[in-house]
Amino acid sequence: MQALLDAIAAMPLPTDAERIFHGRGGLYPGCEHWTLDAYPPVLLLTSFAPASEAQLAAVGAALQARWQQIAPGQPLNWVFQQRGAGRADTRPMAGSVPDPHIVTEAGARYRVQVLRGQNHGLFLDMAAGRRWVRAWAADFGARHGRGARVLNLFAYTGAFSVAALQGGAAQVGNIDMARAALATGQHNHQLNGLAGGAQFWPHDIFTSWGKIARHGPWDLIVADPPSHQKGSFVATKDYPRLMRRLPALLAPGGHALLCLNAPELGMDFLHHHMHEQAPGLAFVERLANPAAFADVDEGRALKVAVYRLAP
Repeated sequence: MQALLDAIAAMPLPTDAERIFHGRGGLYPGCEHWTLDAYPPVLLLTSFAPASEAQLAAVGAALQARWQQIAPGQPLNWVFQQRGAGRADTRPMAGSVPDPHIVTEAGARYRVQVLRGQNHGLFLDMAAGRRWVRAWAADFGARHGRGARVLNLFAYTGAFSVAALQGGAAQVGNIDMARAALATGQHNHQLNGLAGGAQFWPHDIFTSWGKIARHGPWDLIVADPPSHQKGSFVATKDYPRLMRRLPALLAPGGHALLCLNAPELGMDFLHHHMHEQAPGLAFVERLANPAAFADVDEGRALKVAVYRLAP
């Protein structure tokens, strides 16, 4: 775990929510099961394999030593989460966790929770996607003289919606089956002074195409589904079904931002099914992941792809 300890020894004082160490990318042999994230003022250490008390003590000592250097006089707050067999066991290790726990990213504010569950309210690896959406919305408004209409599928806590509205979007429809996640999303919009312009629909996407279409056409559709969640979305089966709907939902010249976080599926999966299901959408670009999420194999890393419907 020396690479993790080295990253701690060199880390700057985090101000925004971000990943500090990404062992999952395979660049640090022997550390593949470790990640360290900053949700200021809290650090979250996660292990995807059993961790010994001696290892945790070593990490705690390294964190304390570095914290004294970069934040003298400030308390160190850190939490450890052990994942495995579909469950997550979490325990505070030092300091405390604020309630409510609000973090920032690129000037936006989001409510997170790090003491329960595997999803903390903000997916840090999607920071580049949110930045792209904010910039795309601003550019759309400048070129068209109006705010864009954005559809946020699998909206979770609405971070893409916040980014779109901050960029000047006129309307965002957020749809997700998880009512609790959407409630957090509404809170996130309030935190950012964006109470208007966003709608929240607690529905199953695949039984709501009629409602979605009635609120369109959409200038941008964002889809960030789980890669394999029984009863919700299984990429190999459901992404083609979703792609098939895109041409009828998008305005001419509209864009789709499709996210795929399945290591076993590469960009060719997205390209093949888009060609089969919606050949009118042309590939534009793959967004680069944040540098902190560098991977030894980009084919296994998060895929964020932009497509455009012909005008």
